Amino acid sequence: MIDESPKRFDRIVAILIQLQSKRIIKAQELADRFDVSLRTIYRDIKALEASGVPIGGEAGVGYSIMEGYRLPPVMFSKEEATSFVAAEKLMQHLTDKSLGGHFQSAMYKIKSVLRWSEKERVDTLDTQVMVKPAHPLFRENVLNALELLMNGMANKQQVFIRYQSLEAAAPVDRYIEPVGLYHENLYWYLLAYCHLRKEHRKFRTDRIFSIAASDKPFELQHRELSHYLKEETDHKKTEIRICVDKSTARYIRNSRKFYGFISEEEKEGEIEMLFRYYEDMEFFARWYLMFGDYARILAPESLREKVKAILQRSLEKLVV
Repeated sequence: MIDESPKRFDRIVAILIQLQSKRIIKAQELADRFDVSLRTIYRDIKALEASGVPIGGEAGVGYSIMEGYRLPPVMFSKEEATSFVAAEKLMQHLTDKSLGGHFQSAMYKIKSVLRWSEKERVDTLDTQVMVKPAHPLFRENVLNALELLMNGMANKQQVFIRYQSLEAAAPVDRYIEPVGLYHENLYWYLLAYCHLRKEHRKFRTDRIFSIAASDKPFELQHRELSHYLKEETDHKKTEIRICVDKSTARYIRNSRKFYGFISEEEKEGEIEMLFRYYEDMEFFARWYLMFGDYARILAPESLREKVKAILQRSLEKLVV
């Protein structure tokens, strides 16, 4: 017997909306999202087809809806309308000017279909929510970095950038094949294949001095972003163990997450912390020195040597 409950009706409507949001959707994606069996998804798809929705399906590929088919205007719940406020604030401050402008235009269209009560709610909350980035995510003269990089990924075209790494004395021109973007530790990062270095590299967007589209197609096939991020962390990961005085440990709880913090354990008035770090060890050493007089390094020896070297150079600078 087919379940005709309101819960099933809501799920079928949500499936229809999701079918319109992507070109192809696999049944397993729908089952995972709604936490139901594949058999239930098959029944729901059949119900949509029976009601006249033009859905096509291919085994091993997924479902797609006929291009041009559209729902009537969608009504949003007050909770969904409220979420737009947070999304708009984040987009205003965590993206570049060009992409932020496109999002603002899209928001005007979304707000146009809200009921009056939802519009008033959104207007009220708009003045009560703020996002204040800790530092600029892009250089002032680079207005459309994210948009150009996303276009490069979507169209499989190379992008030109003038980029200055932390170690370089001046910016360097490069042609890259952008693979993916991710936001981590308060910065935007780009994972791309660099034709200058002949390997996949990570770039921080605030170090891009200029950027431009090109008509050069990709020369390589790239895997999904998660593959390269996992490969990077697995390859470079170093296990670090330190002990911090209990009275001091609480002051580094916010910053330690940026250095690969995994776990902690209390031992005789100290907090032993485990990290798996995959950046340059010097960055960890300099962070450690902020509280080093209240801590001990258990492993690795290379971290101890790095800290000693920094301290030795500091002592030499103090000599008059």
